[in-house]
Amino acid sequence: VQLQASGGGSVQPGGSLRLSCAVSGASVDSHTIAWFRQAPGKEREWVSIIASSDGSKLYRESVRGRFTVSKDNSRNTVYLQMSGLKPEDTGVYYCSAGLPRLMATSPGYYDYWGQGTLVTVSS
Repeated sequence: VQLQASGGGSVQPGGSLRLSCAVSGASVDSHTIAWFRQAPGKEREWVSIIASSDGSKLYRESVRGRFTVSKDNSRNTVYLQMSGLKPEDTGVYYCSAGLPRLMATSPGYYDYWGQGTLVTVSS
């Protein structure tokens, strides 16, 4: 399974970005897909999860109401729509794939990782 994250960039506070995670080697429906991020000098933290089985979604408290995770089966791609961006959202965003029905928030549970895409929120 290979994942490729894209869509990062530099935006001002309050701006929006849409990240994409293109999955190859497996269907997006066969794995739970999670987004993590890592700010400079900090540990990697989970952001959002979309389960393979029923499409259940989880959001980190700090992004709930601002970020939306979705998937397009026809494109085998998972998206993370981010709006109302804040400077504290800055970091490298990674998508990862884990076992179906997995809703774990620890990165150790995820077997496959994309290369990361940088999001910078600054005025």
